[in-house]
Amino acid sequence: MSYPETRRVDQVDKLFGEKIEDPYRWLENDVRSDAEVASWVAAQNRVTDAYLATLPGRAIFKERLRTLIDYERFGLPTKKGGRYFYTHNSGVQNQSVLYVRDSLDGAGRVLIDPNGWAADGATALSEWVPSENGRLIAYGIQDGGTDWRTLKVLDVATGKPLDDEVKWAKFTAISWAHNGSGFFYSRFPEPEQGAAFQALNLNHALYFHKIGTPQSADIKVYSTPDKPKQSHVGQVTDDGKWLVITTSEGTDNRYEITLIDLTDSRMRPRTLVRGLENSWELAGNIGSTFYFVTDKDASRGRIVAMDAAASTDRLREVVPQDEATLQGAKITGGKLMASYLVDAKTEVRRYTLNGARDGAVALPGIGTASGFGGDQDDPETFFAFTSFATPTTIYRYDVRTGQATPWQTPKVAFDPNAYDVAQRFYGSKDGTRVPMFLVRKKGTTGPAPTLLYGYGGFNSSVLPSFSSSRLAWLEQGGVLAVANIRGGGEYGKAWHDGGRLANKQNVFDDFIAAAEDLIANGDTTKQQLVIQGGSNGGLLVGAVVNQRPDLFAAALPAVGVMDMLRFDRFTAGRYWVDDYGDPAKEADFKALRAYSPYHNIRKGKDYPAILATTADTDDRVVPGHTFKYVAALQAAKIGDKPHLVRIETRAGHGSGKPTDKVIEEYADLWAFSARWTGMEVKPVE
Repeated sequence: MSYPETRRVDQVDKLFGEKIEDPYRWLENDVRSDAEVASWVAAQNRVTDAYLATLPGRAIFKERLRTLIDYERFGLPTKKGGRYFYTHNSGVQNQSVLYVRDSLDGAGRVLIDPNGWAADGATALSEWVPSENGRLIAYGIQDGGTDWRTLKVLDVATGKPLDDEVKWAKFTAISWAHNGSGFFYSRFPEPEQGAAFQALNLNHALYFHKIGTPQSADIKVYSTPDKPKQSHVGQVTDDGKWLVITTSEGTDNRYEITLIDLTDSRMRPRTLVRGLENSWELAGNIGSTFYFVTDKDASRGRIVAMDAAASTDRLREVVPQDEATLQGAKITGGKLMASYLVDAKTEVRRYTLNGARDGAVALPGIGTASGFGGDQDDPETFFAFTSFATPTTIYRYDVRTGQATPWQTPKVAFDPNAYDVAQRFYGSKDGTRVPMFLVRKKGTTGPAPTLLYGYGGFNSSVLPSFSSSRLAWLEQGGVLAVANIRGGGEYGKAWHDGGRLANKQNVFDDFIAAAEDLIANGDTTKQQLVIQGGSNGGLLVGAVVNQRPDLFAAALPAVGVMDMLRFDRFTAGRYWVDDYGDPAKEADFKALRAYSPYHNIRKGKDYPAILATTADTDDRVVPGHTFKYVAALQAAKIGDKPHLVRIETRAGHGSGKPTDKVIEEYADLWAFSARWTGMEVKPVE
């Protein structure tokens, strides 16, 4: 292929005695303000678009994706003041719409429809939280996929917005004072002109906004100016008496907990848990007794109670650690509803507040359940259930009777019973037993074109979930494999620790072993195997392709962290040292240098076809990572297969992306993958 010419610069950094070339450093510049970068992006997109236009399956995938995604989708309801708030998408709306019902089975009415906010559909409704009495709702606006939020307030009865506006909120919760006077939120200082999408995020602070006042009058409730890397998020307890502040410094679940007694007008903070050593996630409180899910002395999690009024011996165990991994818990209807992972599948157990077993929630199958929120004294709650072949269904759950009844069941343009979902285990390089899900249409026999997906980082578990886009791949006789590799949270802290910092190579070994297992078992061949991952998963794909370019037909790294020696210099990158290590420390540098995708492209080896994807407004993993990586791929002698980049405009790291853009992107990805795996794409009857 003929790629656009990319200017090289003589940039060499000497790090710990090693000379590190960085000839594409200039591609780190912001595409909005650097004309040369903007020109490079346009040139790359022209080449990529021209190639994708030649793929015969593209139009078929696009048409089928639009059909498959065109079904009603509902979000979990939030109940406040007797009203039920929920999101709804009629099918192919670019953005979901926020509705409200005055009773459980009443007619819904539109509260906020973001579809008219931008001509390209790329401005989204993000966070939204109703006040306790259900009369007001605070909500976030996300423009073009950025992590920045503008917060506004709406009158629920009239549907009219108030004058209140809060800017520069980011990585925030919204938590109302119980009297409805205002809400707590988190923000960074306003960035300097032109630096909003690249500057490091420092000096996070917690504020209170009083309704009817300008943002300039907001009260700074909690900050740590002497520790600018710390972040702070506030949560008002269900009884309205306490503000629980969770402080973190990176991506690890290591927190400090600070309490503010909201019945005291002085709002003086006092530390309940100090040290940034363990995870502490609030499950609820009864008076001054707080229930937390923690990994303190329990790598797979346990539930403890802590008496804030006691001067000593505050901590007592309520639910001990189990063989399963505790994901979270919430006091609902007077019970502790605890969600566990058993080999990457959800199991929900009930406990009394004293820790006695009180049964389990009967789930509709093997998959993923989430929700069980609401006020802790209300026996009515809701949960969502999904699996690879089961679209998300919303259930109403009565804690008193233990009965779950469908509240909203989607009607879809396919037969879920036509698909097989299986789980098997394979051995990694060091003998570690790793689970992997396999999904295929009944009647599909191997070897077949196979999409292998992985993430492997930040304690994030990859669980069964429905995806219309993946279904379009499966319908064509493709196989989906999802490997639950180390670095995630499927088996608790030890599983996470086994795939980070100096152990990061285990993640790549696990993924390579998954590919080898698929081939050895006859599911696919090297000529039919595609690998995919996004963000940290994009790093995974980039690193694994460098290490085993012979193993794959195609690779789809999305919004990946590709320069492991400079990731900590942009926006949220500094948080990631918890998982990756610090490039400024010699031991960490050596580990990072060994697998950094940008620095380890193997010239002279035949690489698979690569279609990297990123977006111009990604201020989580700045697009310069992908720009530099693709420039290096195109300059290297790594075979004749295409090595392309698809750069979306007015989009970010993923959230808030309009449906139209999602359809276009996946039509391109699957058509590219079909071309290089030999899949014959046919219209679906």
